[in-house]
Amino acid sequence: MADQLGGIHHLTAITADAPGNLRFYTATLGLRLVKKTVNQDDTSAYHLFYADGKASPGSDVTFFDWPVGRERRGTHSIARTALRVASEASLDWWLKHLRAAGVATGEIAEAAGHAALDFEDPEGQRLRLVVDRGEGEGNPWSGSPIPTEHQIRGLGPITLSVPDLKATATVLTQVLNMKEIRAHPLGNGKTSTHVFAMGPGGPAAELHVAVEPQLPVAGQGAGGVHHVAFRTPSVEMLHQWTARLTSFKIPSSGEVERYYFRSLYFREPNGILFEIATDGPGFAVDEPLESLGERLSLPPFLENRRTAIEAGLKPLQ
Repeated sequence: MADQLGGIHHLTAITADAPGNLRFYTATLGLRLVKKTVNQDDTSAYHLFYADGKASPGSDVTFFDWPVGRERRGTHSIARTALRVASEASLDWWLKHLRAAGVATGEIAEAAGHAALDFEDPEGQRLRLVVDRGEGEGNPWSGSPIPTEHQIRGLGPITLSVPDLKATATVLTQVLNMKEIRAHPLGNGKTSTHVFAMGPGGPAAELHVAVEPQLPVAGQGAGGVHHVAFRTPSVEMLHQWTARLTSFKIPSSGEVERYYFRSLYFREPNGILFEIATDGPGFAVDEPLESLGERLSLPPFLENRRTAIEAGLKPLQ
């Protein structure tokens, strides 16, 4: 049966400025553009994937490029995306680097059990660097402008905002087999953050849930997050997760073939979109690892529409 999720697989957010997004995530953050493709449900929109040097599952930050206004911040949402670095020395380096690039940052501080540095991208996407001390996979990219020892190693804890913990916690623990391992009261009488761990644990396999009943309901838009995906190793295991959701009478998308991985989508009780995605076959299934992201990639079921799709996309550079 489906047992343990392997951690964060990817996170998909929204941009209304694909060229600016590309510049920031590759030039400022030093991530690798590993797949330049389109939203399979809306082929007028780019779907850009940034990851580590080997395009590893667990390192993908992806963006839909939609002409929308800014996100309205609030609860019932994914509120912050963390990215892992190796050490406190790396946080010091990043603080200087981001401020030199004109990026507003917070101060280095403890955040739900990890040394962390908060900042935002140019559209207000809320990001956080956390120290993982070498836990979890990390594959540097030789083409990154960031020194190898300070490069982003992959996704870290993802923070949800919900008005009430109970129903969400039930799904995380009883359905998805996560364990609540600690909680962090924030001292204002209204907010606390609860840390849930998936199979291997550690920053690459944590989901943080901030309980924030005082906030309004979020409205999706640029600078916001669309969904978070969790790892399962194989299609066979995904079948088991599909059966498990059905046994709990949780509505889902059914399994969706994304070509680079196979996916299952559903919403937790506060309306936040979750995905379970397979680790393979990966982004090198249709282009060489050494030249990932250099051309527009389309899954086979869209290839016969390439001319029309390319004509509808605006230049990225």
